[in-house]
Amino acid sequence: MTDDAPELRASDADRERVAEVLRDALAEGRLDMAEFEERLEATYQARTYGELAPITRDLPVAGGAPAPSVSLVKEPAESGSWAERIVGGEGTSTWGVAVMSGFQRKGRWTAPKRFTCFAFWGGGEIDLREANFADREVEINCIAIMGGLNVTVPPGVEVVVRGIGIMGGFDHREEGVPGDPGAPRVIVSGFAFWGGVGVERKLTRAERRRLKEERRREKLERKAAVRNLHASFHEDVAEAHRKMVEGHRDFVRDLHEERREKRERRREE
Repeated sequence: MTDDAPELRASDADRERVAEVLRDALAEGRLDMAEFEERLEATYQARTYGELAPITRDLPVAGGAPAPSVSLVKEPAESGSWAERIVGGEGTSTWGVAVMSGFQRKGRWTAPKRFTCFAFWGGGEIDLREANFADREVEINCIAIMGGLNVTVPPGVEVVVRGIGIMGGFDHREEGVPGDPGAPRVIVSGFAFWGGVGVERKLTRAERRRLKEERRREKLERKAAVRNLHASFHEDVAEAHRKMVEGHRDFVRDLHEERREKRERRREE
C-alpha cells in the first residue's frame, strides 16, 4: 500500500485488493475472525489511499511478500466481452458419450459449432459458463436414452430448445429469455427416450463470490450509514437540548431582571 498522495480517492478495485489480503491473512491464521471483520469493514468504508494504507501495513500477502501497493494509475478495464469469446476454429471437443458412466465438458474450453452427446444409463454435463465459442451460433445435439444430459449456459446467452421427448423431456424454462447484444445463441436439439435433457442458466463460482462480496460491502455501507444517522440524530438532540437549556436560562434571567426593575420602580414611587 502506497503512502504517496494519501488524499487521493481509492477505487473499488483498490478496496478489493486489500480485502483479498485480509482473506489470505485470515486463512493463514494471522488474523482472528473479529480482527478480520473489523478490518474488512474499515476497508469497505475507506474513501482514500490514506485510509486504506494502515489496514494491511502489518500483513504480508501469500508467500510472505510485502502487502501490494495500490496503483495511482487508472488501469484499462478487464477484457471479457462476448466478441472476445467467439473465437472461431473447430472447437476443443465435438462429442461426448456416457454409457453406464458419465462425462463432463466444463471450464476453459471452446464449444464447436455443433457438439453431439449421447447418454445411455448414464449422464453428461456440458457447461458453457467459462467456454469460448467457435461460432456466433452453436448447437448442442443431445440424445438421452434412459439417461440424462444437462446444458449450463451463462447469463446473457440466448437459448433455443428444439428437442423431442418420448416418455422423456427437454427443459424449456430458459427458452425465450432475450440475450445480450453480441452474445452467442445456443440451440439445444436432439431426442430423449425415458430420459431427460436439462437446460439451466447459472453464474460462475467467481461471479457468485464477487456478488456475495458486493452484497456484503453494501451491507457494511448500510450499517455505516445507519451508525452515521444515529450519531447525527444524537448530535441534533444534544444541540436541541443545549439550546433549550440556554433558552430557559435566558428566560429566568429576563424574569428576574423584570422583577428587579419593578421593585426599584416601587421604591422610587
